Amino acid sequence: MGDTMTLKTMNDMQEDVDRYIGQFKEGYFSPLSMLARMTEEVGELSREINHVYGEKPKKNEEADKKIEEEMGDILFVLICFANSLDVDLSESFDEIMHKFNTRDKDRWTRIEESEEST
Repeated sequence: MGDTMTLKTMNDMQEDVDRYIGQFKEGYFSPLSMLARMTEEVGELSREINHVYGEKPKKNEEADKKIEEEMGDILFVLICFANSLDVDLSESFDEIMHKFNTRDKDRWTRIEESEEST
């Protein structure tokens, strides 16, 4: 994360995307088109992960993309999707964290305090 950038809240990001999309007559894509676009972006991230961490190196003629860029693309499409369906992603995040901290709290092995300090 850059030192010169101001951290944005999820609400800020949703408003930024809404302002951007709002300047075009076409507006948001339909939910099915949005899902297809998100699937495409996840595929692009998968390809980058496979190139960096997997067994499939890039071909010499393939463009150099960054994992961060692909994650940014996914975040943008997710925000578009949420905005088009009037979903508050901050609320969605709070709900999922509550689930992880309650229902799933004992699902994985916790790090003991003595392990954290080493």
